[in-house]
Amino acid sequence: MRVLEHERAVTAWVETLAGPDTATLRLGGSWRLAHLAGLDRDLIAALARLLEAPPRRARIVADGLDQLDTAGGWLIVRTIRALEAARVTVELVGARPAHAALLELLRGSEAAPCDPPPRDHPWLRLVLRTGAGTVHAAQEGARFLSFAGAVTLSLLRQLLRPRTLRLTSIVHHIEQTGVNAIPIIAIMAFFIGIVLAYQGADQLRQFGAEIFTVNLVAVSTLRELGVLLTAIMVAGRSGSAFTAQIGTMKVNEELDAMEVIGLDRLAVLVTPRLVALAVSLPLLTFLANLMALVGGGLVVVLLLDIPTVLLLRQLQAAVGIDLFVAGMIKAPVFAVLIAAIGCYMGLQVEGNAESVGRLTTQSVVVSIFAVIVVDALFSMLFATFGI
Repeated sequence: MRVLEHERAVTAWVETLAGPDTATLRLGGSWRLAHLAGLDRDLIAALARLLEAPPRRARIVADGLDQLDTAGGWLIVRTIRALEAARVTVELVGARPAHAALLELLRGSEAAPCDPPPRDHPWLRLVLRTGAGTVHAAQEGARFLSFAGAVTLSLLRQLLRPRTLRLTSIVHHIEQTGVNAIPIIAIMAFFIGIVLAYQGADQLRQFGAEIFTVNLVAVSTLRELGVLLTAIMVAGRSGSAFTAQIGTMKVNEELDAMEVIGLDRLAVLVTPRLVALAVSLPLLTFLANLMALVGGGLVVVLLLDIPTVLLLRQLQAAVGIDLFVAGMIKAPVFAVLIAAIGCYMGLQVEGNAESVGRLTTQSVVVSIFAVIVVDALFSMLFATFGI
């Protein structure tokens, strides 16, 4: 009998011996995952040389195994299967009862081969994903319309019975969504006015029409940018807060507790937020318009050397009540939309922290998208009626 392979590691080793009719593989040491780095490669090489002239029988002697885990067991089972595939009769001897039970379990757990996943054409995948997204959007839209109808009925019931309105909650949310947002809205609008005035003056100076920078800032702010940017800021600030608050309550099972004690969660959680934002957003829009005009006015006075009196006269000529109303009338609509979407997303939380974060982000994205779409519809409506 001659030795074909003798690889002995510090903690795991294998001896491969071949005879004319029977091959012997002696296993020893600790066959655990941390100790099998080089042994796997050595075992594959030794097995390949052994199968160049396959014997009739093979004996795997495992009396030297000190430790064996699933990784080591898979190496042994893989070796047994490779020998059996070459029509070699395999006999396992000397294994401890625990090791033999693990190897038997691994040999019996061979999974049935799986068919490879079908490879669709990229254009087909695009069509399928587009269709699935469209169906999901339609379903979400239908559920949101149902939610909006339920909220409308709940609000009407409370308006018919004013004593059921939760004034304390409404005032609290006005403070959170309106009063606490004053600094960021004012600063944002002030610098937006400065940017508009700088950019407008730079272009109008080429035509000697710097005075019309006042018209540019006033019309763009009062008609579009003031209410639009304020709504976007509120969607990111308050809409996300509504989703996170209601979603966290759902995770903590507070909504279930409310239903158990007979409270209407729409009346308690949704309508106060909706009414509060419907009050706060128009006021914040008015503040944003004012601060944008102040910022633009400073640029006109300081950069263009236009007297303040002339600035006020030009502003009075450029701005009419219809222009102011056209911008302000959008604010309550945007407010109801943002509050409804934020509360709806909060009620869709599935009961874990990951869902809260995902739907909070989705709430901001959907709210901003909806605000921009509705603003475009307002623009088309105003153009149709010549406003």
